[in-house]
Amino acid sequence: MENLQIHIKVSPETFLKDPNASDLGRKIVSASISLINELGFEAFTFKKLGINIGSPESSIYRYFESKHMLLIYLTYWYWSWVEYKLVFAITNIKSTKQRLEKAIIILTKTVEEDGLFSHINETLLDRVVMNEGVKSYHIKEIDEENEKGYFKVYKRVVKRVSDMILELNPKYKYPNMLVSTVVEGALMQRFFAEHLPALTNIEKGKCNVTKFYNELVFSVINLHDD
Repeated sequence: MENLQIHIKVSPETFLKDPNASDLGRKIVSASISLINELGFEAFTFKKLGINIGSPESSIYRYFESKHMLLIYLTYWYWSWVEYKLVFAITNIKSTKQRLEKAIIILTKTVEEDGLFSHINETLLDRVVMNEGVKSYHIKEIDEENEKGYFKVYKRVVKRVSDMILELNPKYKYPNMLVSTVVEGALMQRFFAEHLPALTNIEKGKCNVTKFYNELVFSVINLHDD
């Protein structure tokens, strides 16, 4: 049986030339994920990327106007992929509680490469988002970039899960805050586990992050029902 072909659509606002439409573009995206993961976003440059892929630095600028926009592209792709996984996982599940449990798993669990995309290593991209993703929106120009729609898929993922919470408890007042706390908190807890383990309770081989946020979400929405 052939593998299911999935196309993740990224807003044209995030690039100058669609990297998914050419071998060089896909090579730029693939290598940038590996290099950002290896060097960190601050040390990453288009010059280093060009050397890595054996292409002039100027060729990269034909696809992305800056390394910031490349990071925007990568995070946009990531959240579009998360949304795809979320929708696929909850299809045909009638129980709202079970759908929410599935969603929490997707939002908190460490990503494993599934091989659906030949030029995207999902595991490395997940690490890039964990380590560098916040830099895509903790910037002075956040309001302007939000107006351009750079974060619309991320916000849509939060809304999808927020809607599940409201189905379970229509009186709960803070669904968006709760879901965004789960998303950002899970990334941070995984980061802490690698670098500042005293700040977390993650145990090797155990899904402590998922268990914690599952308990947190259901405890909160059940307690605050007045």
